[in-house]
Amino acid sequence: MESLTHRQLFLRHLAQTSDAPLGLEIIRAEGMYLWDVDGKKYLDMIAGIGVCHIGHGHPAVLDAVRDQLGRYMHLLVYGELIQSPQLSYARMLAELLPGNLQVIYFTNSGAEAAEGALKLAKRFTGRPEIGAFNQGYHGSTHGALSVMGNEYWRNAYRPLLPGIRHLEYNSGEGVQMINSRMACVIGETVQAEAGVIVPDKAWWQSVRSKCDETGTLLILDEVQCGFGRNGTLWAFEQFGIVPDILLLGKALGGGMPLGAFIADQRIMSSLSNNPELGHMTTFGGHPVCCAAGKAALSILLQEDHISRVSSLGKLFSRLLIHPRIIAVRALGLMIAVEFDSPAVNREVIKLCISRGVLVDWFLFSPQSLRLAPPLIITEEQVRTACQVILESADRV
Repeated sequence: MESLTHRQLFLRHLAQTSDAPLGLEIIRAEGMYLWDVDGKKYLDMIAGIGVCHIGHGHPAVLDAVRDQLGRYMHLLVYGELIQSPQLSYARMLAELLPGNLQVIYFTNSGAEAAEGALKLAKRFTGRPEIGAFNQGYHGSTHGALSVMGNEYWRNAYRPLLPGIRHLEYNSGEGVQMINSRMACVIGETVQAEAGVIVPDKAWWQSVRSKCDETGTLLILDEVQCGFGRNGTLWAFEQFGIVPDILLLGKALGGGMPLGAFIADQRIMSSLSNNPELGHMTTFGGHPVCCAAGKAALSILLQEDHISRVSSLGKLFSRLLIHPRIIAVRALGLMIAVEFDSPAVNREVIKLCISRGVLVDWFLFSPQSLRLAPPLIITEEQVRTACQVILESADRV
């Protein structure tokens, strides 16, 4: 039999998402750290791209998973049986959300949540068009790709959904394009893949007002910025608005695959008739995932990690000063460090990883380095990461 390394097997048998995967072989993760097959330790500064808010392998999450494994795993497609992990987590989320966001539809991911929300908006309003924002990201499935705000990434898969109108983010002109033919406007509360674009509070309020005026549903995507990432449990709290439909994912599952779209009963019930089963999923809201997610959210709140997020984000901004750094954009622990070119950023990322600090880049801002660490990060770990980034920039 042919003898192949794990990396060779990885490249041969697993579908690749790029021509240059990181290819690190990680065998253990705990807290803020990952360890590879050679025993090298990495400080995790991206948290699985916003997934591991309370770090890796928290004992309470592992206990919740083990407990649910001992009871049952998959029973039947979503929505038919009363399953206590789903019900318990949905009730907890509802208690933490505004009064119009009380009905949760669990999915497997944030992209699936976006798909369900787009269907829901069209079904409820009966309208043919959708407003989305340039440089916005909502996933890679067909509908999510259609509302993605970057032509480079979506062009190869045309034709896409019809009736999509792309608007300028944080622009008054974009607000004026919202009209009564639109079923919904979908946007990230804070744009992530664009390189952490924080909009004006007044702008989001004007979007909310225009949606109210035209009867257009407002969908806010907090897949990346929910669960305290921006310094409050929900980022929309900082902008004085409430969406009609909220999208969650990533941290929602506490390290397990889970997404959700959330609305009120009046809107959500439109998926249950004419036709019935208007939206279906086999594994959405998997009981083990819901148990893990509820445990993780409980820990996030009990240990009050969110109260530290804003000050830690500001510490990053104060420390990351270098001639090659053009800008540092941040809201809480969602941070983009912009260098003077994509090539420089790529080299800085490589050097950081070689020195045991795991960082990444942004889809729509390749010149920017991504920092989105677990919210349990300490000030000492912030300083360590910044020192490695600055020293790496010195070497480029």
